[in-house]
Amino acid sequence: MNEQLLNCFLAAVVVVFAGSDAPTRFAELRKKVEEARESKDQKRLLAAEIEVAEFFHDSAPATEQLALTFSEIGDQVRALQAVHDFVAMGQADDNLPAARPFAAWKDQPEFKELMHQMDLNKTPIYQADPLVEFKDPGLIPEDIDYDPSTEPFLVTSVLGKKIVRISLDGRESDFAKSPEGWPMLAIKIDRIRGLLWATEVALDKFAAAPSKDWGRSMILCLDLKNRTIVREVEGPAESALGDMALTPDGDVLVADNNGGGLYRLRSKAGSKLERIDGGDFLSPQPPVVLPRGSLVFVPDYERGVALLDTATKQARWIDGRKLHTLHGVDGLYLQNGSLLAIQNGSAPERVVRFRLDPEFREVTAEEVIERSTPTLGDPTHGVIVGDRFYYIANSGWDSLDGTGKLKQNATMTRARIMRSKFH
Repeated sequence: MNEQLLNCFLAAVVVVFAGSDAPTRFAELRKKVEEARESKDQKRLLAAEIEVAEFFHDSAPATEQLALTFSEIGDQVRALQAVHDFVAMGQADDNLPAARPFAAWKDQPEFKELMHQMDLNKTPIYQADPLVEFKDPGLIPEDIDYDPSTEPFLVTSVLGKKIVRISLDGRESDFAKSPEGWPMLAIKIDRIRGLLWATEVALDKFAAAPSKDWGRSMILCLDLKNRTIVREVEGPAESALGDMALTPDGDVLVADNNGGGLYRLRSKAGSKLERIDGGDFLSPQPPVVLPRGSLVFVPDYERGVALLDTATKQARWIDGRKLHTLHGVDGLYLQNGSLLAIQNGSAPERVVRFRLDPEFREVTAEEVIERSTPTLGDPTHGVIVGDRFYYIANSGWDSLDGTGKLKQNATMTRARIMRSKFH
C-alpha cells in the first residue's frame, strides 16, 4: 500500500478505550483483576485477564498470565493453547513448568513437548560479530548514532553522563558532557544541518541524578563541529524523554518513556514541544519516521508496535498473530520494509528482524539475529549504516537495580558494539 492510501486507512480507524488514555485504562484493568482475585470470582477474573491480554495485543507476558489463569480455573484446553502461543512466540520462562497451576501436568506428553520447545527457544543464535568494546565498564551506553563525516559512532552514557565518541577500531574519547549532570539517553545526528540532538534525563529516584531534579528532562541541540550547545528545551514535568527520532525536515520527535507521550519539537528556533499522539501509549520507545507523510512507527515497551498518524493522532497496532510478540522493544529501525527490533524486555532478550506485509498490518515472519549468546547481555539501541546494523550489547543495565545502583554481587563488564550484515 502506498503511503497516501495508508494515511486514508488510518484516518478511518479510531482507537477508543472508554474515553480514557492508555495509562488510565491500564489502571482500570489492573483494578478489575485485583478485585476479581480478592472476591475469588473466577468468571470475573477470567474476563478481566482476557481484557488485559487484548489491551496488550496478546503479548507474550499477557499470554503467559492468561495460561496461568485458565489453568487455575480448570480449563486445561485453553491453558495449553495459551502455553502453545507463548512458546510459538519464541519465548521461555524457567519458572513456568514449576508454577502451581501446571504442577499436575508435568508428565503429560503434550505439556512435556511444549516445555521441550520452550527450551529450544533459549538456544543461542549468533548472526552478529563483536566490533569494539568500550573501555569503561561503568558507562552504561544507551543510544548510538553514526557520524559519516569522521566515521565514528557517538554514544550516550547513562552513568558517565556524557556522549562518547568511539571509532571502528576502538579509539575512544569524550565528545560532550551533560550540562546538568544528568544521565544522557537519546542521541540523533542531523547530518544535513550539522547538528546533534540529545536528551539528558534526571530519572526519577535514580542515584546518578540529583534528587532535586528527579523527573526533569532536557532536549539539547549541539553544533556537530564545535560541540557547543545552540538550543535547550525542557520537557514536561515528571517526564523521561529517553528516545528520539528526526524527521526529514529536521524536526525532533521525542518519546516520554514515563508519561506515555510522543512530542514534536519543530526545527525552527523558539518553537515549543507539541504532543502528537492520542494517548495510546504506556511507555513509548524510539519512534521510526517513514520517509514521507505523517506516519511513524512507535514501539510501546508493554503494548507492542503501532503505526501512528501524527496528523490525526490515531494509532493502528501491528498484529503479531499470536506467533510473534512485539513487546519489550527498546530499539526499533526500518530496513527495506522490515523492522529491526532490540527486545531487551522479551525472554530471552534478543535482536530480531520482523518482516511485515506490504500494508504494515501484521508480522509475516521473524528472523532472530542474536539471542542467548555470551556477547548479547542487555542490548539497548542500534543504528543502520549501509548494509550493516550496529547495536549496543551488554550495556550493563541488567547489573543495576531500580535506583541505578549496582546490584548485590553484580559485576560490571565492558559493553560492546555488535555488527550484523543484511542478507
